[in-house]
Amino acid sequence: MIKLGVNIDHVATIRQARRTVEPDPVAAAVLAELGGADGITIHLREDRRHIQDRDLEILRQTVQTRLNLEMAASGEIVEIALRVLPDQATLVPEKRLEVTTEGGLDVFSNRKNLAVAAERLKAAGIKVSFFVDPVAEIIKLSKKIGADAVELHTGSYANARSGGSRACELKKLQEAARLAAEEGLEVIAGHGLTYTNILPLKTIQQLEEVNIGHSIVSRAVLVGMERAVREMKELLAP
Repeated sequence: MIKLGVNIDHVATIRQARRTVEPDPVAAAVLAELGGADGITIHLREDRRHIQDRDLEILRQTVQTRLNLEMAASGEIVEIALRVLPDQATLVPEKRLEVTTEGGLDVFSNRKNLAVAAERLKAAGIKVSFFVDPVAEIIKLSKKIGADAVELHTGSYANARSGGSRACELKKLQEAARLAAEEGLEVIAGHGLTYTNILPLKTIQQLEEVNIGHSIVSRAVLVGMERAVREMKELLAP
């Protein structure tokens, strides 16, 4: 069965809109785990637009499943990760002006920085994943410079407008997952995944986990976090 990592960033987004104390992403994480989440994902961005340092500290103490920290490979955030020790660190690209992560890591241009960050994180016992586009050369280089896993960027698949283009993007993900597994990498997928587009990803035999945030949080606003997570888990069931 494909594991489900629930990204709770947007719970913090709602809170930060008013700079108040609610809704609490820590409470959301507890409810997500009660609903069957296999892990909790948060992105501590350099601009702190949603998740705050205090959230990370408390979540590290309270998450009962697995804490996955999405992060830029910057010195400040790496130091925080080394202090807090999440179970997994997912290295992602980060731009101040973007609404959300727009694509995978530019592994070729940033290979030295990524390699150093990966080495330091792994030395501390943290599993390292690279968030990458489903491109063979990028996956191979990710393995070479220290990734334990790759999270395949599913944005092009999620944004495809026609059945034909979506099938084409799904094939790219299938081929990328096959290669990643052959390289000895754990295969994860995420970005733009919803209750309506998740089912075809179950055809990716090597896929071990998906990370889903916005769709689950959006559903949770209407039906509650525990139910929203349970509904997604049911869709991922064999």
